[in-house]
Amino acid sequence: MNKRDDVIEINLGELFGVLLSRAFLIISAGIFFALAGLFISKFVLHPEYESTTKIYILNKEENQTVTYSDVQISTQLTQDYAELIKSRRVLEEVIQRLHLTETDYEDLYKVLKVDTPSDTRIVSITVKDEDPLMAMKIANCIREVASEHITNVMDIDAINVAETANVPTTKSSPSVAKWTVIAGFLGALVVAFFAVLGYLLDDSIKSNDDVERYLGLSTLALIPLMTEDSDKKKKKAK
Repeated sequence: MNKRDDVIEINLGELFGVLLSRAFLIISAGIFFALAGLFISKFVLHPEYESTTKIYILNKEENQTVTYSDVQISTQLTQDYAELIKSRRVLEEVIQRLHLTETDYEDLYKVLKVDTPSDTRIVSITVKDEDPLMAMKIANCIREVASEHITNVMDIDAINVAETANVPTTKSSPSVAKWTVIAGFLGALVVAFFAVLGYLLDDSIKSNDDVERYLGLSTLALIPLMTEDSDKKKKKAK
């Protein structure tokens, strides 16, 4: 590294050498953080489960054939249905029906996800909870209450159930593999960052090559430091 006129010149070769010399420490930190992420995701964090139910909506009159225009209109209205599903009225009604006394509207809103795939009339309702059975109950209840609310607000005939929610058997989060990889990468990155920072802040002269490089001066001679001889002389003096 060279500093001239407040400009820092970085020798990439030296920087790579610094990282290479600390490769063992960087790898060790990555492994340690990866194991920490594995332990936290598997034994500390509470697993969460997702349950999904789907509804099929088509805005048409009874005994009337479905036209392409009906399909287009219904597809465009799915975004409106999604907003109605997440409305305060629907979620508070679900809380009352399931007697979720410790849950309020904001809590339920956070664990609710409504998807409206493009070019379809399907609305997917997904609920996340630590209890897989409760996730299923909440998802089905939201579907029932939302169907009633949409029918009244949008003035449509009926909403069909495309898929009922089931009890999830595998957790959706946290992902042990993702936590392990990300934690290991961050651990190695932090150690590498401090190694690079130490290199950038170190302006000491360590060899005659540094004198010529940083100061532009030629060295006339080198005085070797013989630690063994100096230690022997100290012992003799004592």
